[in-house]
Amino acid sequence: MKKLVLNSAGIEKIKSKNLWVYNREIKRVPSGVKVGELVRLYSGSGEFLGIGYINPRSKITVRVLSFQEVQIDREFIRERIERALKLREDIRKKSDAFRIVHSEADMLPGLVADYYSGYLSIQINTAGMENLRSEILASLVELLDPKGIVEKSDRHSREVEGLTSEESVIYGDIPKEIRITENGLRFSVNLLQGQKTGFYLDQRANREKVSWYVKPEFRVLDLFSNTGGFGVYAFSKGATFVKFVDISESAVSLIERNLKLNSYKEYEIVKRDVFNFLKQELRTDNRYDMIVIDPPAFAKSKNEREGAIRGFKYLILNSLKLLNPEGYMAVFSCSHHISHQDLLDTLYEALRDTSFIVRYIDTLHQDLDHPYLVNIPTSFYLKGFLVQKLG
Repeated sequence: MKKLVLNSAGIEKIKSKNLWVYNREIKRVPSGVKVGELVRLYSGSGEFLGIGYINPRSKITVRVLSFQEVQIDREFIRERIERALKLREDIRKKSDAFRIVHSEADMLPGLVADYYSGYLSIQINTAGMENLRSEILASLVELLDPKGIVEKSDRHSREVEGLTSEESVIYGDIPKEIRITENGLRFSVNLLQGQKTGFYLDQRANREKVSWYVKPEFRVLDLFSNTGGFGVYAFSKGATFVKFVDISESAVSLIERNLKLNSYKEYEIVKRDVFNFLKQELRTDNRYDMIVIDPPAFAKSKNEREGAIRGFKYLILNSLKLLNPEGYMAVFSCSHHISHQDLLDTLYEALRDTSFIVRYIDTLHQDLDHPYLVNIPTSFYLKGFLVQKLG
């Protein structure tokens, strides 16, 4: 294993237990190093700092696997996955679908693995993890005995790493439909065609928490509804009507399927761009007692941050106008470039254009199977809030 020497900035970062090392934080790269190769990290004085894998092509040049001198082999991978599973024991009591491995936050950078009622969906997004593919698959099969595994690796991430990408079944069989249960509610998952690894498991706790405030006779608007999770939960707490809005044809199909699985009937599904929908909806007399705003990532880079904030202001302002007095609004961002404070500031700016009074109810964030490590700020990506319009 080659020796890589860090400069003072890199040493400070590693000692704070951050797993990412950038090129500018490296003092000396060993010659002839291969993409994805394991390397030992040292200070200039020869102090051992950790073991990671390197990719000179990537802005994130090294991703750390361990801060100890260990052998990176099948046993290492198996122990890391086994540890991740133990941390999710409480989640497994609520649902038969959960995230097994959440990349850096589970000390396996570049690997994402989800469990869906006996089937697995995985992402191997870096060259270093690609080199450990056989160890990863063997460990998952040994620990979980899945009926099938589908790979849904992120195309962009793999291209940056110099890897080809394809979505395919890599073990066993995957049916067209998998049914999962979450807090007693049923959902249909299509791992072969669904987004990312299949279902937004990170919103599990938020779907439940937001539904606590639904009262009988509520009319609910679920924006960017994807699979309709928030609306399904609202029905389970007594909502009499839910309107779902999403531009995706596959999302519309899944919403319909999930409503039928749970025997809910009083709903409307609108296949339309949410921004255009809000503009048109304000011209009607339709008003709602709860509105959920859960868009895809508006800011995938820092350069997109300002545009994302303008988008959130539009969504928040116009949703408040559609909200009945005493009604609730939940707002989410799944981009780490938008902070919780950014969302609050945007809410405040939106309120300046109105006479509304809004009460803050709760802070919302990713569920526990998508852990956030304080040492790795980028692992905190999903944030939101629940507020009530008083007048």
